[in-house]
Amino acid sequence: MRISCNFDSGNIEVLRAEQPQDIQLRIRKDNLSDFHQWFHFRLESEPMVSHKLTIVDLDKTAYPEGWPGYEAVASYDRVEWFRVPTEVKGSELIIEHTPEQDATYFAYFAPYSYEQHLDLLAWAQNDFNCRLIHLGETLDGRDMSVLRVGTPDEGKRTIWITARQHPGETMAEWLVEGLLERLLNEEDGVARSLLDKAVFYIVPNMNPDGSVRGHLRTNAKGVNLNREWQTPTLESSPEVYYVLNKMQETGVDLYLDVHGDEAIPYNFVAGCEGNPGYSDRIASLEEQFKQVLIQVTPEFQDSHGYDKDEPGKANMTVASNAVGERFDCLSFTLEMPFKDNNDLPDPAYGWSPERSKQLGADVLVAIRGVVANLR
Repeated sequence: MRISCNFDSGNIEVLRAEQPQDIQLRIRKDNLSDFHQWFHFRLESEPMVSHKLTIVDLDKTAYPEGWPGYEAVASYDRVEWFRVPTEVKGSELIIEHTPEQDATYFAYFAPYSYEQHLDLLAWAQNDFNCRLIHLGETLDGRDMSVLRVGTPDEGKRTIWITARQHPGETMAEWLVEGLLERLLNEEDGVARSLLDKAVFYIVPNMNPDGSVRGHLRTNAKGVNLNREWQTPTLESSPEVYYVLNKMQETGVDLYLDVHGDEAIPYNFVAGCEGNPGYSDRIASLEEQFKQVLIQVTPEFQDSHGYDKDEPGKANMTVASNAVGERFDCLSFTLEMPFKDNNDLPDPAYGWSPERSKQLGADVLVAIRGVVANLR
């Protein structure tokens, strides 16, 4: 029996793995940080034998309140990821599974590898309506890239979408993949209508270093990028620095920053009601966007989510707040669950890559619903 994580986004520490019913594991911390919750590893063992894998020290992870009700995902081919029986006992996560193959992959959520990321960029740039733009390099020397979809023109709105500031929130890049597939479909009326009125700037992965390293929340230096938007630096947060510089060049009329939430089993958005410059105009746009998305898909709702910030009390280091204030624009954090959508549960797969992609396609309808009113 063997457990390994020496691959893209791998993360686990093996404490004991001698008997199938007594496998003890612990999640490794992000580099130079105490954040940890993402895991991704491979079990090589005898097929058709029951295994009990215990991940210890849940009370020391970043979001202990996120574990109750959670089920891990597993895969044999790294394409189909299904939920496996999982139980929380005290500070332990117990995964019970009988493998059908020699090697089984387990993860916190379906991974989105760096190679997949590069494939997505390469596929998108082949469309006549899309350009791949290099912004700079990360601390580990990886490319920071943005996809520009549509042609800038006077009178067109500028829409920015970023994903995976927190690298363990892989559902965010799955959403972007689904959004791009629709936006680049020349036969889709929603896409054609939008590209007549707007140009999109899309960053599918804001944190490629953390993604490859198997981090939950931080970049190579242990920095939480979603707390760097007030004063990013090349030394600590070049990812944000380059993107914000590009935003300054293009302007922003609508911004979506895509994330995943450990504890809340719903899809929702968080707005900028705590910003000093929050206005009736922005409030009206927020409501329009949400109501359209509620009508488009039962996967979205507006009853469950984060507590609203008091007026003037927003954390201005957070991306959606900082961008909303700087550009006086409609700006949301879009959150998806690690668990499932309780309004529409799927016992076999929970919230999944496929559902994330479909939500990405549906988000374009909500953007179309507000695009004419953005300025």
